[in-house]
Amino acid sequence: MANQQNSKAINIALWVAQALLGAMFLMAGTMKASQPVEALAESLPWVTSMPLGLVRFIGISELLGGLGLLLPSLLRIKPFLTVWAAIGLVAVMLLAALFHASRGEFSAIGMNVVLMALSAFIAWGRSKKVPILAKG
Repeated sequence: MANQQNSKAINIALWVAQALLGAMFLMAGTMKASQPVEALAESLPWVTSMPLGLVRFIGISELLGGLGLLLPSLLRIKPFLTVWAAIGLVAVMLLAALFHASRGEFSAIGMNVVLMALSAFIAWGRSKKVPILAKG
């Protein structure tokens, strides 16, 4: 009984993490993929020193990662893709942390680490602890 309650609590925590992280990456990705560089530079000064194609690629990666955290699990169609999306976002956040470290922007790394940890939690939880089964 305790194990079943533990799994239920972890499942709820995973859904909360997926919803929050998915929404955050959908918003951040949409912003980087579509806003003019001038508008982006107001909140993300680093975009002015990067090629526009790279900024757009990062945005599309985050957008697809956010969709991947949510849609396969919600629709129960190939839910293993949620695990792969989470792993992909771990990689994106690791690269972001390394990028910010190379520029001496150490204050930005904390958020990268938090997002990386949440993504890793989702990858672990949905692959090992409380996988979502595909429809039928």
